[in-house]
Amino acid sequence: MDVCKGLHAFIWQDYRENNCNTFLIDGEKKILIDPGHRHLFQHVERNLASLKLTPADIDVVIVTHGHPDHLEAAELFSKPTLVTMNEAEYRLVKSWSGSYFEGPDPDFFLQEGDLRIGAEDFEIIHTPGHSPGSICLYWPARKALFAGDVVFREGIGRTDLPGGNGSQLKASIKKIAVLEVEYLLTGHGDIVVGREAVRENFRAIEAYWFQYL
Repeated sequence: MDVCKGLHAFIWQDYRENNCNTFLIDGEKKILIDPGHRHLFQHVERNLASLKLTPADIDVVIVTHGHPDHLEAAELFSKPTLVTMNEAEYRLVKSWSGSYFEGPDPDFFLQEGDLRIGAEDFEIIHTPGHSPGSICLYWPARKALFAGDVVFREGIGRTDLPGGNGSQLKASIKKIAVLEVEYLLTGHGDIVVGREAVRENFRAIEAYWFQYL
């Protein structure tokens, strides 16, 4: 689906399988966010094909966190496509190697602060809680927040996986709730569109879910 100019959402809708939403920023550089599971990557390929693109056209793959339903398919990309994630998250993934799955080696690491890719400026926000090195990507030009599994529509990321932490997740949610967001692009389920709808979603999360963190 077209979200706004230069932004496409590949929403995962098969609830019989666990896979994440994938997003494409289609500008001077083509940026793919969270490519999903390796064995379910045809979903992304079909959506790219509908835009007359292939995986080879992607310049940068950004991974919000290292769980396999977000990261695994990054292994399918080859140079000159670059893959990036947070360094703490990469270390966590590597600690699972041999018993869980092999993640790709990033070409560079995401650090909190400003990031420029091509003509676009972004803000990397470290948001631990669901996982230690989780990041959210904020695109000020479109007021779009790629939230990974930090928050969902009326929901939050789970904290019972390795490295999860409820108090950290609460702090991370508070951190991103103050941003000016028109498009809340969640890792699973429906996205949230409209500034007031996004604000109401954060209010509802605080009112209900914070008591459990």
